Parts: sequence; C-alpha cells; structure tokens
Amino acid sequence: MAASGEGYYDQGRSTVTPPLFKGTNFAYWKNLMQMFIKTEDYELWNIITKGPYVPMTTVDGKSIKKNEDQYTQEDFAKPSKNCKAIHILYCGLDANEYNRISACESAKEIWDKLVVTYEGTSQVRETKINILVHQYELFKMQPGETIKEMFIRFTDITNNLKSLGKTCTNEEMVRKVLRCLP
Repeated sequence: MAASGEGYYDQGRSTVTPPLFKGTNFAYWKNLMQMFIKTEDYELWNIITKGPYVPMTTVDGKSIKKNEDQYTQEDFAKPSKNCKAIHILYCGLDANEYNRISACESAKEIWDKLVVTYEGTSQVRETKINILVHQYELFKMQPGETIKEMFIRFTDITNNLKSLGKTCTNEEMVRKVLRCLP
C-alpha cells in the first residue's frame, strides 16, 4: 500500500488539503481520505457513511420532510455539513474522477459510487477477500527476495485485506512472517 514512486501524490500530504485521487490505488486513497475527513469533523464521516440529515416535522402523527421555509437555524446548519462533505470529496478527486461522480447529490452517494467502482459490489469484494486470504495463507519468502521486499509484499496483502474489511491481528501477522522466513 506504499506510494513509493508510483505518482500517487505530486507533493507530501497535508493536514489542510485532502489527498488527491487520480484513479489508481483506491485502497490507499480511501484510508487517507477517511482519516482526513474524520480529523476535519467526525460528523462529516457519519454523513458520508449514513447519509445526509433531512429536517423533518410531524404532521398528524406522520414524519414528513420540512420545506426550506420551515427550517430553523439548526436545520440549516445540519444540511450544510453534507455540502462540506461533498466539497472535501470534490477537492480529493482529479477531473476524471469528478466526472464519474458529478451527478451525485449527497456525500454518501459519491462515496458509495467510488467504493463500488473501485472495490466492486459485495460479491466482488468477497471474491477479492478470498483471493487475498489465499495469498496470505500461501505466503512464503521467494528465492532471492530480501526481507524488506518480502515484508512489502506481505504488507500489501494485509493492507488490501484491511481496506476490504478483513483484518488480521498483529500477533497473527508476526507469526505468519516468522513462519515464512527460511
């Protein structure tokens, strides 16, 4: 998952500028963007994963969406968080990626579209997980490979598993690496 010399970023990362996604190494960008958004405002991350706040009112015992002329000051503040989340996502995408999501109306819709585009549906993700678990289980140090090269390969597998929702404990990974050494 390292970005070593592959052109993922033209400059170092910033605490004020979101990471830029250029269409490659989505898992890496996704992790960076999640952390950037959570540190910016954790509520934004909830809006991205759960959807925007919709101001509601009760009429005759039924909840209905408020019209903008019925909004309170608090009602206006919450939907603006969705706009802020959308803005951060826009700032983290190059022109080609922006074109892919430009018709989306909520931050959740943008995020979900990017995840399905680059990670696939739940069935595709499950297949990817199975392939990576297989690679993990059969992992060995290759002839002529340095420990550093082996560890980079191993880290790529475990990071990709983590980005798809399958994690291994540190103890499991340490034992696995030690068993792989000649």
